[in-house]
Amino acid sequence: MHNLKIANLLLPIVLLLFTQQAMASKNELPQVSEDGLHLVPDSKMAIVYAEPGADLAQYQRVKLLDSYVAFKKNWARDQRSRSASHLRVTSTDVEKIKNKLAEEFQAVFVQTLQDGGYDVVDELAEDVLLVRPAIINLDVNAPDTLTAGRSMTFTSSAGEMTLYLEIYDSVTGDLLAKALDRRVDGARGSYYTWTNSVTNKAAAQRILKGWAEILLDALNEAKK
Repeated sequence: MHNLKIANLLLPIVLLLFTQQAMASKNELPQVSEDGLHLVPDSKMAIVYAEPGADLAQYQRVKLLDSYVAFKKNWARDQRSRSASHLRVTSTDVEKIKNKLAEEFQAVFVQTLQDGGYDVVDELAEDVLLVRPAIINLDVNAPDTLTAGRSMTFTSSAGEMTLYLEIYDSVTGDLLAKALDRRVDGARGSYYTWTNSVTNKAAAQRILKGWAEILLDALNEAKK
């Protein structure tokens, strides 16, 4: 697991480099990443790199690490600049939103994987696939804070977030695949509706559920 420990320390740098790379069109992306993974064409996520010949069929269980969460650059500052004083986001609000999203990520992915027949465990073993997730560029259009009082905010979208996912062999620590995918809440179409903690949570769950099902589908397809 030595390689994984090093990767944990380098996560912010890895995220920055991979996100910058993803800003280019898919046709301009390198066919082979700096860590030797190959670009997967026609994937269900925006960008997927995988180890050639990697066989996920041997993995019957999943170890899911806690999700790292990071807001879009200058998100808190922008929220403060355009909000009334009693609606401004505090550092406590920022941490609370990040923690709640990480908890929701864990709950949705665990439920989806277990419903699909995969036990989510804490141990490392030859049949255990280790998944390390990160939510980056989180942009909540109307955060519902405790200081909001009786105010009401109407938006056409709860916001957006990007998933960065790494998949490892839990015993060797070998990186098998990594993926990047951006999703925008669009359930409301062009209509403006009241945005609050309940609608924000529902939007997050929809996006997380979609990503969890993609991972589940990949595991099931490997078994075939």
